[in-house]
Amino acid sequence: MKKYNKDRLYLQIITIISFITLLFTIFRKPPLKDWIIVYLANTISNVILDKILVKLKIVEYPYRFFPKYFRIHIIFDYLIYPTFTVIFNQMTLHDRVSKIISKLILISSPFFLIEYWAEKYTNLISWKRGWRMYHTVGSVIFTSLFTRMIIAVIRKMDQKSHVQ
Repeated sequence: MKKYNKDRLYLQIITIISFITLLFTIFRKPPLKDWIIVYLANTISNVILDKILVKLKIVEYPYRFFPKYFRIHIIFDYLIYPTFTVIFNQMTLHDRVSKIISKLILISSPFFLIEYWAEKYTNLISWKRGWRMYHTVGSVIFTSLFTRMIIAVIRKMDQKSHVQ
């Protein structure tokens, strides 16, 4: 099997798994509006960050869906990582900061290993210009915590508006 055929198969499997996971995750437990906000906020931050990294030629996606239209990895930016972020936010709904960070590191570790494997053995991602695994770890932790902070602020504002 040619390398691109394997890459296509990996992408298709990941896409199907992520889509099914998203459907079960987003409707799993209330409040639905919070999970939609988390999903959208994460998607927006992913696309912005990924466009910057691709434009600066720091990260490249040699094999991706719709290469004529997108230079970013649309499946990761619009589906895989936002789904992960919704799960992370559901798992940490009532947790304190230290527990949030601990859970983030724990549940994101397999994610980092998969990306490392994909960079080494597939054409799905290629790190350039000194980009290393710790950059990915830092950016995922930062954007996950940023999204978590956004929804926490929205919840506080929502509670205050209901009290008045």
